[in-house]
Amino acid sequence: MRERPNALKDSAVTAHLPPSDDLDPRLIDFAREVFDTARRGEAATLATLIDRGLPPNLRNEKGDSLVMLASYHGHANAVRALIQHGADPDLRNDNGQTPLAGAAFKGYAEVISALLDNGANVEGASPDGRTALMIAAMFNRVDIVDQLLSRGANPRAQDGSGNTAFDVANGMGATDAAARLAHASGRTG
Repeated sequence: MRERPNALKDSAVTAHLPPSDDLDPRLIDFAREVFDTARRGEAATLATLIDRGLPPNLRNEKGDSLVMLASYHGHANAVRALIQHGADPDLRNDNGQTPLAGAAFKGYAEVISALLDNGANVEGASPDGRTALMIAAMFNRVDIVDQLLSRGANPRAQDGSGNTAFDVANGMGATDAAARLAHASGRTG
């Protein structure tokens, strides 16, 4: 593999930091275009860029990785391509959110499958202990709740406040998800 220019190598590692006067503006524009490419889900382009030396875990100024951006925008093929080219499926952004949590929030079942099929942790929690199952439950995304449960999500897991996915769903008035989780966790009455 060809050695990357130092400016690309150094800036790619620190791309989530605010732009510096020391960085070439063309490099910053290139990084922005790469992030937009992930948002658009251009799997082949992303794979080619990584094959040519782009770090697969490149992150923007918010700490969002390419996998996070592709996940949040619903692009399962891009997610697969990125992970298969070395990207970390569990890399959290600066808020501690995982790509799986982003896909659960948005309701992207195909992205969730792509992440889990390629090594994402179904129990990966944010700093407050919220899991993707809790997020799906909160927004009454029963299909996503079912998907995560079928892939091993623990309905009894608790967040930092001691709430389970059932508690979160119930508190948000997400009655369908709460009913599903009550059954899954063996709650009665």
